[in-house]
Amino acid sequence: MSASSTKKEMLWRARRFIHRQQLQKALIFFFSNQFTTQLAIRAQQSSSHQSTPLISLLEACHRSKSLSQAKKIHQLLLKNKTHIEERCQLFEKLAQVYIACDEVELARHLFDEIPNPSVFLWNLLIRGYAWNGPFEKAVDLYYGMLDAGVRHTKFTFPFVLKACSGLQDVEVGREIHEHARVLGLQSDVYVCTALIDMYAKCGDLIEAQRVFHGMLYRDVVAWNAMIAAFSLHGFYDDTAKLLIQMQKARTSPNSSTMVAVLPIVAQANALNQGKAIHGYSLRRKFSGDVVLATGLLDMYAKCQCISYARRIFDVIGVRNEVCWSAMIGAYSCNHMREALALFYKMVCENEINPTPVTLGSILRASAKLNDLRRGRLIHCYAIKSGWEFDLMVGNTLLSMYAKCGTLDDAVRFFDKMILKDTVSYSAIISGCVQNGYAEECLLTFHQMQLSGIEPDLTTMVSVLPACSHLAALQHGACAHGHSIIHGFATDSSIRNALIDMYLKCGKLSTARKVFDMMHEKDIISWNTMIFGYGFHGLGNEALSLFNYMLAAAIKPDDVTFIGLLSACSHSGLITEGKYWFNAMSQDFNIIPRMEHYICMADLLGRAGLLDEAHMFIQRMPLKADVRVWGSLLSACRIHNNIELGEEVSKKIQGLGPEGTGNFVLLSNLYSSVGKWDDAARVRTMQKVQGFKKSPGCSWVEIDGIIHGFVGGDQSHPQSGQINDKLEELLVEMKRLGYHAESCFVLQDVEEEEKERILLYHSEKLAIAFGILNLSPTKPILVTKNLRVCGDCHAAIKLISLITRRQITVRDTSRFHHFKDGICNCRDFW
Repeated sequence: MSASSTKKEMLWRARRFIHRQQLQKALIFFFSNQFTTQLAIRAQQSSSHQSTPLISLLEACHRSKSLSQAKKIHQLLLKNKTHIEERCQLFEKLAQVYIACDEVELARHLFDEIPNPSVFLWNLLIRGYAWNGPFEKAVDLYYGMLDAGVRHTKFTFPFVLKACSGLQDVEVGREIHEHARVLGLQSDVYVCTALIDMYAKCGDLIEAQRVFHGMLYRDVVAWNAMIAAFSLHGFYDDTAKLLIQMQKARTSPNSSTMVAVLPIVAQANALNQGKAIHGYSLRRKFSGDVVLATGLLDMYAKCQCISYARRIFDVIGVRNEVCWSAMIGAYSCNHMREALALFYKMVCENEINPTPVTLGSILRASAKLNDLRRGRLIHCYAIKSGWEFDLMVGNTLLSMYAKCGTLDDAVRFFDKMILKDTVSYSAIISGCVQNGYAEECLLTFHQMQLSGIEPDLTTMVSVLPACSHLAALQHGACAHGHSIIHGFATDSSIRNALIDMYLKCGKLSTARKVFDMMHEKDIISWNTMIFGYGFHGLGNEALSLFNYMLAAAIKPDDVTFIGLLSACSHSGLITEGKYWFNAMSQDFNIIPRMEHYICMADLLGRAGLLDEAHMFIQRMPLKADVRVWGSLLSACRIHNNIELGEEVSKKIQGLGPEGTGNFVLLSNLYSSVGKWDDAARVRTMQKVQGFKKSPGCSWVEIDGIIHGFVGGDQSHPQSGQINDKLEELLVEMKRLGYHAESCFVLQDVEEEEKERILLYHSEKLAIAFGILNLSPTKPILVTKNLRVCGDCHAAIKLISLITRRQITVRDTSRFHHFKDGICNCRDFW
């Protein structure tokens, strides 16, 4: 048989296999024979048909997306460089196969070897980058076409504009828009639709509308693009109006239209409209569209119709990972156990690999259940599936560990993360605040700023409470400035956090200014300010603000009355407290809960009405818990009522103490009247039951640095100077009549030793440090983790007189503002 006839037989058989979709057989046959016929093919005079079988095979690879076979052809081309002259044509076909198989970089290598690629290949490669990224390369190729003198077509623009959308680069998008206008494509339906999409996703809805209204002809895709634009930006009414206009223009909505509308319907919680869309979809027989079904599922879930969402999920014929993810995400909001069960069904029974979004949903469900064990299992699964360092999954893992109280695990994972964004830092900052690590929160925030990552509103909402806890005014003021610069200061959550921060940093007037400047005050704003007045001992101001609140037609809630009663308690307003306690149920239909009874017991107890407070607790409709009895025990400690204190202590022991506080109160009560053996017995009981007393700790902020002190502390670098200053102040205080109140020393030691112990209490150390390091005109703010003792209270009054400066001490009970030898609490705290 001649070489010519052999070649013809090969081509015929290969084409027959290809025609029958038997690509693999065609390839095997071609490769098994190409070497034996190589000499015959080479001998042919004409090379015009030499590449024909390869082109046919590549077209078959393109149709079936057969990457491995395409690579074999590529290998053949590389090995036989001199035998096939039509390399450019083959490389173009091969590049098209690679792009179809999402191997854009392989296609790019081939593209770079072709001297003059066709405009078709330019467009394909731009599209490949626009769909798969990196988007910058799509834009670079577009400008490369300009440099190469290749004329753009109407198909070039939709692809490169999609890349601009991905980059959120509206300026480049505008420049490309101008190029399209120069080419006379400003009214082309494909180009205009892409422009609408680009402008909408880049946030320029006005320009998107301008393009839309300038179109001479609009097809359903153009309408869908504009509807999706309004939906994306949350304009429910505009979306609905445009949908009606679309139908008046005799353009029938399709399933993609419904998919575009459903998110804004869900956001507006417009369940009836969502049901209408569902009915329309059924009438138009769109129900088989899995994307639309998933959109309906999501809409019902967000409208709190979880049973409807599950019905749609159950009737979807072929569920993809997005359907599963949507249903699991729907359950993860309030039905966490169902979310976990469905996740295991997805993975174990249906063997569907979850997406990062699914893993994020299931981690959130674990966090809400405080199920650390389950969260760790999901983390292990994420490691095995290669999603551990996906940014979204990583951020959700951080949040899960923080919410489950294992901040060490959260920090350890945070340090391992390769990529970090604003959400990553916000998660760890929020975790620090939630778990009581305020100082670490501020350090992480500083690290975030140094890394060049901009904090967002969520970050600032977490940072401000840390400043509040530490009374770190300088950090709080900087956070306020940052919020103003970045436009967060108008947000109500930021304003409320700022009010709380300034109140807890002793800046009551600044807090009130922030409050007064709010155009819209929610119930949290009013409550925060009322609580603040009470905490500063300004009960009358709290009552006045409450009356303003009622005049503004703001309905108080149960939290409002907790703040109001607490304010009455701190200011000794017995009559007012009793009145509003009764009014909350009679006039406002608010049933008192345990916190209200605690406030009333505290109000009566602080005022010395111990028997009335005891009777009040016994007559409560609720069973009094440890906190209620603890407030009465605290009053017994203040008023040295041993008999009632012992009775109350027995009640607490019967209920089971929740912490060290009640042990300490009873021990201190015995110590204050010299019953050292009884005090020692209580401390032994405390130790046996595993409760450890927290040491007294005070801190002060100097130039943005928090300096902490504990009683008798000698570890500070300026301890020598601090001790000298206290000795100097002691001499001056004694001249003014100061005598150490040794009853506040709870150890059985000599009187002189008691005086030394009292002198080095943590709040006195912090004040002495403030005197040494702050200018005489600057007030001193000290925060203490326990209630300030009576001796320190008396001493600080004298220190404020001696040094002629304002001193503020914030303890667990309230603020004490000392000036000219007087405290605003009037010795009532």
